[in-house]
Amino acid sequence: MEKLIKIVDTPINIEVLENWIADPTCGAVVSFLGKVRNKNHGKKVLELEYTTYTDMALKQLDEIVGEVNKKWNIKKTALVHRYGNLKIGDIAVAIFIASEHRHDAFEACQYMIDELKKRVPIWKKEKYINEVPAAFSASQ
Repeated sequence: MEKLIKIVDTPINIEVLENWIADPTCGAVVSFLGKVRNKNHGKKVLELEYTTYTDMALKQLDEIVGEVNKKWNIKKTALVHRYGNLKIGDIAVAIFIASEHRHDAFEACQYMIDELKKRVPIWKKEKYINEVPAAFSASQ
């Protein structure tokens, strides 16, 4: 299995990943994009800050990709996670899985994002928009 694993502090280039994952022997390419949303737990999110222990995170990601290779028939895997300050709509994580058949690719992609969130030392801090209380007015 070919693999591409990165942790970056710049925007994730989806076109580069799509070109890299392309393989004429694969009938399935499944992708997952984790994006910064504007709301969480009823609060309006301004941005997210991701921090990481890069060396350990890369090691954990490599282990997860290895597990995927043992469980499913996967040809190529790309996994890129971003750190730093991300705005609403920015891509925080991109996973691409190429396999001969869709079943393997779907299951492997689900496994990768679930295990990443459980085990990889990448931490997220949400920054919320400070809302002005309804009773406040500018003239007070």
